[in-house]
Amino acid sequence: MHPFATHVLHSYYRATGWNEDNLYTNLTRSSSAILDFTVPRGLHFHMSKSPNPLYKTTWSLNALPSLNGSVGYIFSSCDLDVKGSSSVRLKDMVERFKIYDRPREPEEREEVWQGGKRIDTRDYLLYGRFYIPTSRLDALYCTRLSPTLQAVVASISDLRSRTPAQTLRGNAEPTGMSNVMFSLQHDTGRWCSEYSWSADDGMWGARVLHNFGRLAGEEEREKRDHGKRVDEEDAMEGGLKGRWSAGAEFYFSAQEKSAGVSIAGQFTTLPDATPPYGQPQSPPASFPSQPPTTITGIFNPMMGHLSAAYAARVSRDVALCSRFDFNVYSYDSEWTMGTEWWLRKRKNPAENDDPGKGDDVRGVVKARVSTNTNISLMWEGRLRSTLVSLGVVSDLASRAKPIKAIGLEISYFSSE
Repeated sequence: MHPFATHVLHSYYRATGWNEDNLYTNLTRSSSAILDFTVPRGLHFHMSKSPNPLYKTTWSLNALPSLNGSVGYIFSSCDLDVKGSSSVRLKDMVERFKIYDRPREPEEREEVWQGGKRIDTRDYLLYGRFYIPTSRLDALYCTRLSPTLQAVVASISDLRSRTPAQTLRGNAEPTGMSNVMFSLQHDTGRWCSEYSWSADDGMWGARVLHNFGRLAGEEEREKRDHGKRVDEEDAMEGGLKGRWSAGAEFYFSAQEKSAGVSIAGQFTTLPDATPPYGQPQSPPASFPSQPPTTITGIFNPMMGHLSAAYAARVSRDVALCSRFDFNVYSYDSEWTMGTEWWLRKRKNPAENDDPGKGDDVRGVVKARVSTNTNISLMWEGRLRSTLVSLGVVSDLASRAKPIKAIGLEISYFSSE
């Protein structure tokens, strides 16, 4: 499940019109949702409250394998309706396979004038979390500088490190350190670039992503201006019709005197199978004529690492994914396969399958297996008014300890 703070941040991006899916770092999000899901380890409880649309609080307690907790506060400049754990759409709380909407040009916020002066201010979000008993403090500040420019500042302050015993017990909290990270994101729809700097190791980074084909809304404008459509994205006979994206990143550490570079590409089928946020899902009868598919490839020439992933939704509720990782220098390789299966409520045969009646999803089962003999299985769903994640990780090659980890996570939040 998405942590409550992550859910609020996604809501903030939607409210301000920022497209987080157009970042280079999120290029493999669809395949990673199936293959890289995180299984909870131990027993975790999360509770959050939204006293008003601008202010939120969140608490967490980890009972196993060690006892610790945290408290966090979130404040935003714009109203955010995050609903409650009993009514929020379950698919909005789970990292899942989906075909993301076509990139679009950022929409400029409507200006507010009073007495001949502009009184509206730029949007921002403030977040802070304090961990007990480690006294670690996390903070994040995100603000929209212009319609195409966004700045993010994140900081970590930890006065003491974890003890060796905590490390051996698999404590989920990060190691003790203090750091400040700056990120500047520039998105025009067609191009999206990101520039970052980390104070801890003096790491400078730059990422860029280019989207080929039409942006969202351009097709309608072409029909209106020219009277007919000239489709540049038609596929060859027997192939898939889709759009392409390509990007690269470069980073350099002045302190470590090291650098790195990677290039990546993505193919996504058209038309977009997933409607925009807030719109009802299509009924089963309207399943797309071609399976929603995402193909991604990443290559790091300096490390010699190559990764290729293929993900597709083969039915209304089942998506499959496979990924192959290979190193050209060491010849090490790994093949990972995974699936997600959405569970729905049983309906009365007399009822019409009306997508506007509400969300009938009651949970999702995710499974992952790889050539390193690890098998992961997790169920995420809703029980009454709480969101629950239950998972297990096993190692078939180990007879002494076939179960490596098992965990349960329970989340509750309310906006009343």
